[in-house]
Amino acid sequence: MANLKERMNKHKVAIQESRKKIREKIPEGIKKKVPHKFAKDFREFLREYKIVGLAIAFVVGAAANQLVKSLVDNIVMPLINPLIPSGTWQQAVLRLGPFLLSWGKFLSDFIYFAIVALVIFIIVKKLLQSEKK
Repeated sequence: MANLKERMNKHKVAIQESRKKIREKIPEGIKKKVPHKFAKDFREFLREYKIVGLAIAFVVGAAANQLVKSLVDNIVMPLINPLIPSGTWQQAVLRLGPFLLSWGKFLSDFIYFAIVALVIFIIVKKLLQSEKK
């Protein structure tokens, strides 16, 4: 056991000496300024452009997207579906020569978007009203 510790200590000393030799070969101006300046510049970049806040907002936005999608799909759409005509209108297409335009799917997605936008508008309006009080 003592022999193993001794060998490990020799190895550790050899690594430290190698690092010291490498540092000695690096010009003095580069040795101290470059890593520190890079780290400082990077921190300034993160602060100036508020990258961390942007990342947090992106994650929260993705979670809010799931919440709104669930609200629309599971609460609002079951109430609205009886009012929207059923059938194959969502698969309707218009053929213009070699082009196939899926206008039924587009119209369906547009209606879905309008419903989501309305739900978000109502939620934000209620939140802003509660902040004013």
